[in-house]
Amino acid sequence: MTTVVRVLTWNVWWQFGPQWRERQPLLLEAIRESGADIVALEESWSRAHGSQASEFAAALGFAGVFAAQSLPPLPDVPEHPEQAEVDLGLGLLSRWPITSTRVVPLPARHRPEAPVSLVAEIAHPDGPLNVIVTCLEWEPAFNDDRIAQSRLVADLATSPALDGSAPVIVLGDLNAAPDSAILRPLRDVLTDAWTAGGGDPNAVSLPSDHPQAPLEAEELIDRRIDHVLYRLGRPGQRVTVTDPALVGDPVEGLHPSDHRGVACTLAWQNRD
Repeated sequence: MTTVVRVLTWNVWWQFGPQWRERQPLLLEAIRESGADIVALEESWSRAHGSQASEFAAALGFAGVFAAQSLPPLPDVPEHPEQAEVDLGLGLLSRWPITSTRVVPLPARHRPEAPVSLVAEIAHPDGPLNVIVTCLEWEPAFNDDRIAQSRLVADLATSPALDGSAPVIVLGDLNAAPDSAILRPLRDVLTDAWTAGGGDPNAVSLPSDHPQAPLEAEELIDRRIDHVLYRLGRPGQRVTVTDPALVGDPVEGLHPSDHRGVACTLAWQNRD
């Protein structure tokens, strides 16, 4: 039996920038149009009466969870007063029930609060599916943390506890290009789905033509820094990747996010 799952990872830019409220329906519609079954949201927001993940999940008929804290640090002076009570973290949306979650702090010697990875088990009808959502440090001065975080995510993804009939999938804004030394611990044990699926090697998920593009981030700008990675759930398993695509074109001049989403479809034989 072949299992087919479309996944999407997207840094959705919290409530940063102008017109953040107007961006929400654009994000939701782009997620819907992507056809994704599982969606990771980095720089997602949460407040006392709900989260972006829960609102999007309700609109899609999906399950949704949120985990804090993540990167970047929130502004000391919010653009809007109500943002003083808003968290920034990771969201996960799933067409199928999310049966368990675990929040794992990442190494952070240079931040007062450690960012986290979200480890989740999804009850796919063909068998449990383990997904890790994360966002890594980006500051070049903090390369020790960047490498340590990459190593920890690699360790999480390769834990024997996640072995099973489905591949283990890592989704996230890794704040590093595919060939970056920062990602070597992940490259050593995981497969880049974009490359495996024949995606454009010059694809860009943090474009410089965005009106608020962080042009000072020279290592990251105009590179694909958002990633879908996977490892086999068991020896000999075969995974096929198709339909890699960037998500999030501007609509009437308004960009849903400063990043583009990265989507692809994974298929595997889940039983002998």
